[in-house]
Amino acid sequence: MEKQKPQSSDFVVIKATDDGVNVIGLTRGTDTKFHHSEKLDKGEVLIAQFTEHTSAIKIRGNAKIMTQFGEIESEMKK
Repeated sequence: MEKQKPQSSDFVVIKATDDGVNVIGLTRGTDTKFHHSEKLDKGEVLIAQFTEHTSAIKIRGNAKIMTQFGEIESEMKK
C-alpha cells in the first residue's frame, strides 16, 4: 500500500465582487511559473489550497479574499 503525503490545510476563499476576476496559481521551486488560472464573474466563489505544487496565488480584479489570517479585498488597477 502506497503511503500518502499529508495535505496542507491552508485554504483560501476568493469571492469575485466584479466580473472578470483572474485567479492564477504559481508553482514552487527555483523557477516560479503559472500552472493554473481561473476567471470568476461577480458572485462566484473559488476555494483554493496551497499544495506541494502551489506556492502562491495571484488575484487580479475586485475580489474578497478570506484566509485563516483574516479577510482582505483586492482592487483593480486605476
